[in-house]
Amino acid sequence: MAQYQCGACHAIPGVQGAGGGAGPSLEHMGSLSYIAGRIPNNGGNMVAWLRDPPALKPGTPMPALGLSEQEARHMAAYLRTLK
Repeated sequence: MAQYQCGACHAIPGVQGAGGGAGPSLEHMGSLSYIAGRIPNNGGNMVAWLRDPPALKPGTPMPALGLSEQEARHMAAYLRTLK
């Protein structure tokens, strides 16, 4: 997550220097019902969101970062632990 500079916009527990405030805190991402307020928060949707947010929610300020499927799966697995 650090290499993609997620912490520039998001506060992310356990990721050094991730204290951004432009996007929502990811502190309780694993316990949220929805991603971006409207996408059911499950493993598959989280991976899809991390890979291409604008495809799921046009107009979102979160950019597509060019994550591979494996990178997105690893990030999603970590985010699910944040409850």
